[in-house]
Amino acid sequence: MRLPYAPTTAPEDQPKSAEIYERIAARRAPRPLIPLDLTLLHSPPVADGYNSFLNAIRNETIVDQALLELAICRIGALNGAVWEWRAHAALAVKAGVGRAALEAVLDVQSGFGRDRVWNGLTEQEEAVIRYTDAMTKDVKVPEEVFLRLKEIGLAEREIVELTAGIAAYNCVSRFLVAMDVGEMNDKEMKVPDDAK
Repeated sequence: MRLPYAPTTAPEDQPKSAEIYERIAARRAPRPLIPLDLTLLHSPPVADGYNSFLNAIRNETIVDQALLELAICRIGALNGAVWEWRAHAALAVKAGVGRAALEAVLDVQSGFGRDRVWNGLTEQEEAVIRYTDAMTKDVKVPEEVFLRLKEIGLAEREIVELTAGIAAYNCVSRFLVAMDVGEMNDKEMKVPDDAK
């Protein structure tokens, strides 16, 4: 970490910060605050906004969790965000993402984009990963990549939520890497052992 972590509790003379700490702790419960929280809490207003936004993405959306986690894993792989990869690869496995899909999204050496041939992905997974690649690497999404989301059956709300999730986790990955949160920048990314 490039800065010391913020304290795990708000300073006693900052009641407004205490409310922010409480909201973040409530979202993380029963777990304690994590290094990402303790980095963001150097700026309580930013930490509060981040917490609210990510809470909506994580807990109030209807987009399929397996597809969202797969997209987040791809972002982690593309951006070299080891912390993000490790946290979300485990969540992807819990959501039902298979080993072959995780191995495919972890492989950034084979490239990305419209011409990439994907092995080990379902049609839905491939459409979501192509969309993730376009948003992460090119920013501008080609029309055929966007239309594919509709073709695989995603509703308008799901497309909005997937797009917001990809955008949010690109922000997260860039923050994690720039600040070296959790001292993970030089660690290895690998598929979790319990992936099937």
